[in-house]
Amino acid sequence: MTKTANKITNKRLKPVALATSLTLIALASLSLTSCSNVDLGLDSEKSNVIDDAKLNTVATIDNTITLEQITKDVTYLASDELKGRDNFTLDIRQAADFIAKRFNEVGLTPAQSAPKFKQHYSVQRITPDTLTVEINGQEIPNESLSMATTKTDFSWNNSAQNSNQSITSHPVNIVMISEDDNMRKSLRELNNQGGQHLVLLHPSHEESFKRYQSYFDQGLTKLVNKKATEHGGVIVMALTDISKVKTFSVKGNAKVTDTILSNVVGILPGKSKANEIVLYSAHYDHLGVKPSLDATPSSKAAKTSEIFNGADDDASGVSAIINLANHFAKMDNNERTLMFTAFSAEEIGGFGSRHFSTHVEPTAITAMINIEMIGKPALFGEGTVWMTGMDRSNLGEQLNQALAPQNLKVYADPYPKQNLFYRSDNATLARLGVPAHSFSSTQLDKDQHYHQVTDDINSLNLPSMLQVIKMLAIATTPLVDGSITPSRIDPNKVKRNGLIY
Repeated sequence: MTKTANKITNKRLKPVALATSLTLIALASLSLTSCSNVDLGLDSEKSNVIDDAKLNTVATIDNTITLEQITKDVTYLASDELKGRDNFTLDIRQAADFIAKRFNEVGLTPAQSAPKFKQHYSVQRITPDTLTVEINGQEIPNESLSMATTKTDFSWNNSAQNSNQSITSHPVNIVMISEDDNMRKSLRELNNQGGQHLVLLHPSHEESFKRYQSYFDQGLTKLVNKKATEHGGVIVMALTDISKVKTFSVKGNAKVTDTILSNVVGILPGKSKANEIVLYSAHYDHLGVKPSLDATPSSKAAKTSEIFNGADDDASGVSAIINLANHFAKMDNNERTLMFTAFSAEEIGGFGSRHFSTHVEPTAITAMINIEMIGKPALFGEGTVWMTGMDRSNLGEQLNQALAPQNLKVYADPYPKQNLFYRSDNATLARLGVPAHSFSSTQLDKDQHYHQVTDDINSLNLPSMLQVIKMLAIATTPLVDGSITPSRIDPNKVKRNGLIY
């Protein structure tokens, strides 16, 4: 174990230690009184030893966050039994049941919006079915077409009779992406606008087109929210050397499948600041089971499959919030209400956190500690952690003040070009002004296991993971006891989600 690890292991969280001890003594006394007439089958000498041990037990960081329990939790969540926790399977429901059971065991209560800890919501999978495109009387072959749609059926045309009408006045927006244009930027702008777009791509963009085509063919997922204003639209892409549109005819439809997914939400009610919430979160979904990459149509291997266990991504984070919940429940020093949430659907667009955000008042959330991939040592060493968006609020500065006496720190995101601030569930709450940040230890530029079948329990460094969780417990204690309040994030400086894909 490293020096850093020893520093954390040998420290106790001292605040309210006396109060905790007295509380435990009182509880033990009450327990003895209420059970005085029950024969437990123990001789009196052994009973006295056990009772003395209970009276002398004081909650510390070492007995509330243990390697044994963390190992049990992450091992089960990343086991083959759960088959990679794909959002659209029975296996993710089994994972949710386990998380709810653990929340109950450590002493959490269900959130009002989550009976029995389950916060259900509905999503639609919209998968392209048929698409035909004719431009200037020329039919574009299927292999040169792709579409992203939130609509089940659409039909566009601009006939020869009104060809003298300006194309720009037509409800369908015609976009030309030439050889020198930035295709990705152009599509991103259309996605942010929403609406209906026919995009003509110069053949030089064929390689990028194929990547988008593969992505769009998998279908899109849309959160079903009856209270929300209907958004969305359609982007139809045609790879062609046609540079001027006189007439066009486009018809398409998509298949829709409705699915119920669930977040798992537990609460530790606060004391003097119960209306202020500290949110600890992680996502529990992953990629599920996929056909073997070695499979060929003519071989038996074509029938095999591989499990993407998602041990680091993000069984490690879910294990962290379960054990942090246990820690703070046992410490019993939370002046603020603590909310622990395991999100689903992070891997397919963050729909779990989007739904969650409609059932909580953002101004009530003091901070969001989103834990994402902490199972392997960071480039700063074992047991270290970094956070995204450190410049967006002063949360990182405040956490480091809490860690300074132990010569520990939370580092700034070492991969700013990866835009990791937007690649996890914290972004949804940040868009609402919450000081919402993700905490990670992954070396994303070097991690050969990321989104691979090798991201299993054997790829993790569990002692390092233990130290990260303990460090987060120490760092966030001032949030929990109400002694610090971070600055809010400016929502106007946080990029919006796309409206179509």
